Amino acid sequence: MTGLFGSLDVSASALTASRAQMDVTAENLANAQTTRTADGGPYRRKSVVLESAEVGARFGDALSGAMRRGEATAPEGVQVRGIVEHDAPPRLVHDPGHPDANADGYVAMPAVDSVTEMVDLIAASRAYEANVTAMQSAKQMFARTLDLLK
Repeated sequence: MTGLFGSLDVSASALTASRAQMDVTAENLANAQTTRTADGGPYRRKSVVLESAEVGARFGDALSGAMRRGEATAPEGVQVRGIVEHDAPPRLVHDPGHPDANADGYVAMPAVDSVTEMVDLIAASRAYEANVTAMQSAKQMFARTLDLLK
């Protein structure tokens, strides 16, 4: 990352990634009881796949390059690679009165654990807050630097 605003760019990319994680987690929580989707069957849990914003960059390569003083380029933040659906089998709940119950009275419910989703939501929220704080700190450093130049 070159330039004065590199730290802001890295934090901004992390804010975007954290927001995507929060959106997907909220979708999972909202559909935790959805037994029938447009594709048929219960809702499938989703998660966000993240990668380094630099194409082909690996953490080990970036760290090694940084330790050798610039022989490799450092990653330039994070980006959402995609959103994947998990293939975990649905939970079977005995509810013979449910409209989606099978002949044995079992309903296929999404494999979404609300506790896991809440932990993921809190983690993404904390990451978002940390990157907002990093951006504010960078902004304060830039302001102080400009004050020194006056």
